[in-house]
Amino acid sequence: MTAPGPDDPPSDYRLLVPRDWFRVDLVRERWRGQLKTYVDREFAGSGTAAEVARRIWVTLRNTAENGLKRGALEFYLRSETPEGSVPPASLLISWPPMARGSAPEPEEIAEALAHRNDPGADIDVIDLPAGRTVRARTDSSLDFHVRMPGNVGYLHLAFSVPLSGTEGPMGGLCEAMAHSLRWVA
Repeated sequence: MTAPGPDDPPSDYRLLVPRDWFRVDLVRERWRGQLKTYVDREFAGSGTAAEVARRIWVTLRNTAENGLKRGALEFYLRSETPEGSVPPASLLISWPPMARGSAPEPEEIAEALAHRNDPGADIDVIDLPAGRTVRARTDSSLDFHVRMPGNVGYLHLAFSVPLSGTEGPMGGLCEAMAHSLRWVA
């Protein structure tokens, strides 16, 4: 695996994700079945009301469908869902369509996010091993907009950690996952 040069778009990316995170491939039509498998597995034998499982299924399906409209590629869900709750953590990876050469500078994205996001959001531009990145952090979400080589756009890593928040160990794990991103030539 070699990293692409600064003017060459990558053919793929690599990201380290813990083994206990369930992967849903949103590029293939079988993603609904994969989400159902996740929900069935998480609630099998738990004694949780079927209505709770159905609500989680609907929430996850809606998240996937909305993500697909914005170029979503993969959806990761942390296993061991607490009874009657949402998944303790998730990651939605997207590559929003953008014409080559039209990607704004990271500082421009940061400024736009500062005007659109929650006023309490912490937004900054950082350097990850994969490139210049806009990071937006709230109490329960952590977004990374990573500039791709070849000026073909940004890969968006959208972490949600509703139970422990971004300041806890799960937030640290999400940061480490983002720092593991590498491009493949």
